[in-house]
Amino acid sequence: MTQKLLIDADPGIGDALAILIALADPALDVLALTACGGTVSGPQATRNLHYLTDLMDPLRHPRIGQAAYSEGPLAELPAGLPHPQALHGRFGLGDVEPLVPDLHNRRESARLIVDVVREHPGEVRILTFGPLTNVAMAFELDPELPVLLNGLICLGGSLHAVGDVTATAEFNFWSDPQAAGTVIRSPVGKILVPLEVGHSAGLTFEDIERLSGLIPSTPVGELATGLLQYSARACRQLMPFEEVTLPAAAALAIASRVASFDTAHVAADVETSGDLTRGTLVLDRRRFQHRQTNLEIVATVEADATVDYFCRGLRRAATRHG
Repeated sequence: MTQKLLIDADPGIGDALAILIALADPALDVLALTACGGTVSGPQATRNLHYLTDLMDPLRHPRIGQAAYSEGPLAELPAGLPHPQALHGRFGLGDVEPLVPDLHNRRESARLIVDVVREHPGEVRILTFGPLTNVAMAFELDPELPVLLNGLICLGGSLHAVGDVTATAEFNFWSDPQAAGTVIRSPVGKILVPLEVGHSAGLTFEDIERLSGLIPSTPVGELATGLLQYSARACRQLMPFEEVTLPAAAALAIASRVASFDTAHVAADVETSGDLTRGTLVLDRRRFQHRQTNLEIVATVEADATVDYFCRGLRRAATRHG
């Protein structure tokens, strides 16, 4: 039986590649793609999702939700960090400018989340690659939604409170800490894929060159190859490590159960107001804690299986016809 999936994303090169893989995976039934602001603005995220689905032309087109807000939190990034445009391109998709017509029958992302889950109670798993704004808004629109889900898998937070935006906060949680806190405290069964785990699987620049030569030269294949090579160039110039990490692919591999992973059940919350600690995932590690656990956090994921799924998935996406 295929897994019914709703993917909420702010694509971004890594998210875009993971979405191509998900749309081509016969074990997944991607019912909807919902846009959120983060790496790119909300409207750009909507256009990017529209562009990716049009290019893939899957047999069953997912419904697309548009972000209900105009901009992401990019202007607030601390000084000294690489701007997302430098890492992902002006529009989030490397050198590509995704020219797409405006969506017909527009549906805001949070409302679409509610509608899709209500149409398939107990069957839909939500996978989030970006800030948790839309999920929190959906829970506010429909307080019964958490118990109607078949789980929630979120890419975000940090296992050891070592961040990538501030000293202690990861980008997705830092971008909208109130939403992250709302979702973490909600009664839905949730698995969190933290920063350290998301970055444990990656491709070296040499790996990317080899993979690029194996991806067929179709429209989807050329997009995938271009995104990989753009990401390699950006990382070579701007980042202190010699590989392209695959956090969205790791979260997708966990959602589709193609990679083994270990988890721990923890009591967690999110700091929303600290000047130095805004967006920090706080895990209660006290020996004699009195709080009930509310989160399953991934401690390790099988990196080799994740990379293999990523490589095979891109090749499958490039050869699949709708």
